Amino acid sequence: MKRRLARELALKALFARDISGNEPITTLEQLVLEENVNDSTKNFALYLINGVVAHLAEIDKIIRQFAVEWELERMATVDRNIMRLALFEILYSDNVPEAVATNEAIELAKSYGSEESARFTNGILGNIIKHLPEIKKKVAKTEE
Repeated sequence: MKRRLARELALKALFARDISGNEPITTLEQLVLEENVNDSTKNFALYLINGVVAHLAEIDKIIRQFAVEWELERMATVDRNIMRLALFEILYSDNVPEAVATNEAIELAKSYGSEESARFTNGILGNIIKHLPEIKKKVAKTEE
């Protein structure tokens, strides 16, 4: 499985959802055909998309809290969705260390974002990680 490719596919599908309201699973299916992606990569991308969508309200609330002086809706669409993916993995995925999720987000930002995206993403995610124990407690309470 190629996890980076899965993250890229998930990012593209979530980006399309934000821009045009497309169903992310439909977009993923199109991308899988175009890229000739294997099943395990597709399944990981699907896991990421479904996870972000299922937890979107909580993830966005956290981004809003730590993106000082930045309104979520005014952020670049790609930056917002990169952070959503990273936060889903950090908060809800047991098999992805925080450093890996953050590094992957930075790499996606370098590839798909603006010149400032990597630094912007790293700054917000770094701030969130500093407060991760208390965030995870709040997330656990909302899932009960």
